[in-house]
Amino acid sequence: MSENGRNLPEQSRSAEVDAFLRDLHKAPATRPSGARGRLIFALDATASREPSWDRACRIQGEMFEATAALGGLDVKLVFYRGFNECKASRWMTTSADLHRAMRAVSCRGGETQIERVLDHAIAETRQHKVNALVFVGDAMEEAADRLCQLAGELGLLGVPVFVFHEGNDPRAAATFRQIATLSHGAYLGFDLTSAGRLKELLAAVAVYAAGGYRALAAYGEKKGGEILRLTAQLRN
Repeated sequence: MSENGRNLPEQSRSAEVDAFLRDLHKAPATRPSGARGRLIFALDATASREPSWDRACRIQGEMFEATAALGGLDVKLVFYRGFNECKASRWMTTSADLHRAMRAVSCRGGETQIERVLDHAIAETRQHKVNALVFVGDAMEEAADRLCQLAGELGLLGVPVFVFHEGNDPRAAATFRQIATLSHGAYLGFDLTSAGRLKELLAAVAVYAAGGYRALAAYGEKKGGEILRLTAQLRN
């Protein structure tokens, strides 16, 4: 058991992951054949997330490695922090580029700006199709109705939002689940003890964004372990 928290019971954790990947299976169709997948990787960089920021930097490389055989993945980093600061990077094609961009960011106190993240995803996909939005955060301090409206727009545009919720804020959890549902994405909670699981599931989302469910199933066959077990369940 970690000093920073406790592991979830195995049965509950497995059930939550099962639900996450069931929703992943239901997500909209992905990129056209022959094109690179495009994924927005959005992160809360407010002060409360500082303890887990370094872990997020370390685990992101798996997304690129997992999609290399599918034609590759373009990733745009979006983060918010401090007073009214919400920034988006250029589209990046390598793990080294994304890692460098993330390492240049330090966490600062401030309120959440999830609305700006969702707005940006809508604007991006209207210019050039975005296949998925991944959001990692621990809090929600905005108008839930507005966020849900934007999530619904993303759903209509075929951009599922995959929410990885750190911690156990019940208000954030309720809104994050609605964002995932309305966009035809998926929601999953995690804590500092489950970085390995987060790494695997981020890679699974990236594979899905790049090649769809068939690619995800093939990835599970290659990786084995939890991803193989869960993708096998999704075929039932």
